[in-house]
Amino acid sequence: MANDHTYRDTAADLLPLVGGAGNETSVAHCMTRLRLGLRDRSLVQEERLRAHPAVLGVVEDDTYQIVLGPGTVARVTPEFEALVERERERGAAGTPVTAEELAVQGAALRAERKARNATPFKLLLRRIAAVFVPLIPALIGCGIIAGLNGVLVNLGWLPGVTPALAAIASGFMALIAVFVGHNTAKEFGGTPVLGGAVAAVIVFAGVSHVEAFGQRLSPGQGGVLGALGAAWLAVRIEKWCRRRVPVSLDVLVTPTITVLGAGLVTVFGLMYMAGEVSTWIGDAANWLLDNGGAVAGLVLGGLFLPLVMLGLHQALIPIHTTLIEQQGYTVLLPVLAMAGAGQVGAAIAVYFRLRRNTSVRTTIRSALWPGFLGVGEPLIYGVTLPLGRPFLTAAAGGALGGAFVGLVNQLGTEVGSTAIGPSGWALFPLLDGDRGLGEVVAVYAAGLLVGYAGGFLATYCFGFTRTMLAELNVAPAPAAPAAGGAPADHAAPDGVPSRLR
Repeated sequence: MANDHTYRDTAADLLPLVGGAGNETSVAHCMTRLRLGLRDRSLVQEERLRAHPAVLGVVEDDTYQIVLGPGTVARVTPEFEALVERERERGAAGTPVTAEELAVQGAALRAERKARNATPFKLLLRRIAAVFVPLIPALIGCGIIAGLNGVLVNLGWLPGVTPALAAIASGFMALIAVFVGHNTAKEFGGTPVLGGAVAAVIVFAGVSHVEAFGQRLSPGQGGVLGALGAAWLAVRIEKWCRRRVPVSLDVLVTPTITVLGAGLVTVFGLMYMAGEVSTWIGDAANWLLDNGGAVAGLVLGGLFLPLVMLGLHQALIPIHTTLIEQQGYTVLLPVLAMAGAGQVGAAIAVYFRLRRNTSVRTTIRSALWPGFLGVGEPLIYGVTLPLGRPFLTAAAGGALGGAFVGLVNQLGTEVGSTAIGPSGWALFPLLDGDRGLGEVVAVYAAGLLVGYAGGFLATYCFGFTRTMLAELNVAPAPAAPAAGGAPADHAAPDGVPSRLR
């Protein structure tokens, strides 16, 4: 897709496949996925949706998520939103049922899904992730500029430009607490600018004149964790005021009490406490890899894919951000990125093991390059997870890659990332560490190779039982109706028999 017209065409193709404009309750996107709130998921034409050339995969969660890939999703989403608005203005609901019926069905689906999947802990993690995910593009952009500036400084090139690049790369990180405060207030139902105003106290240079717990504060103390807590407290105070302050005084009293109350608690309590927690997180992450080495990397790299499936990986986002804020890079992300390498190796092994299954091999060919670039959803949901055992052997490959990076870290070479979000080959421009860039890149590249090889060998040798191979290593045939009209248990369009799903 090379131009706006094509992105508009993609949006126009997708809208009827998800039930039309009347079926959409919300439209948003993250790094790789178009996230849709749907009234009735039964209206989604999932088989046709997955077959669309722009769609890399589909994920069902609290929102219906269509994987389009980085860059593409940011261009398709506004076209999709505009199309939804135009269709609504024309009165085209796009569904064969009334809005009332859709609302009832949607409420029932949401209630059922929440009862089954949405634990309070996972919901909290999703909300915290929603605070940080919008910051990822800025982290990536500034991280790449910082890496470019480091190369220019080391080479002695463009000395008149490098100070400007350093300022551009560092400006966002210097004020990241303000953005976290703004997003936190927005996510938890407060006024975003008040959350940002309270969090701004953390980075204000004048706090160095304030003493708390017997110590003078330093600008930035508490970082993103302090900003998260300060903005959440501001939301609670603001909501309390809204219920009690007369409407005629609300515009004056509520913002004043909110900023004053949350600001005092932040200065005389949260900054110090969050600073202690942030320091502990940084020390713990470094200690884990410095002392745990290969074992720590094995566990982190091996468990990351299951954590992604459970949604628990979102708990790591503020940890990564804290490490980047403290040290300039997170040492955890390159280790966790090995999980994607294991996934790629496993998919290549499946490709060679299922030589006759043209459907699965076609899926792998289309999803493999995004996998190399760190977009793993197409391989996870289209290949390894439906097959079962290859998902576990992919995790084993990630564990081996993580063990390698962890071992090298223990031996004295830290490998870190200056931003969160990318992995795979897309992480190379963001690498940093305590050694020269060439050495850091070499270690990460070697870790990817170990992950690829580990995932391939584990899957090739242990990813299939004889029964699975007998059933899967065949050319997919169209399902024929069995006696009584029941469908026979043939391979589905993706080549995976239904009983193996």
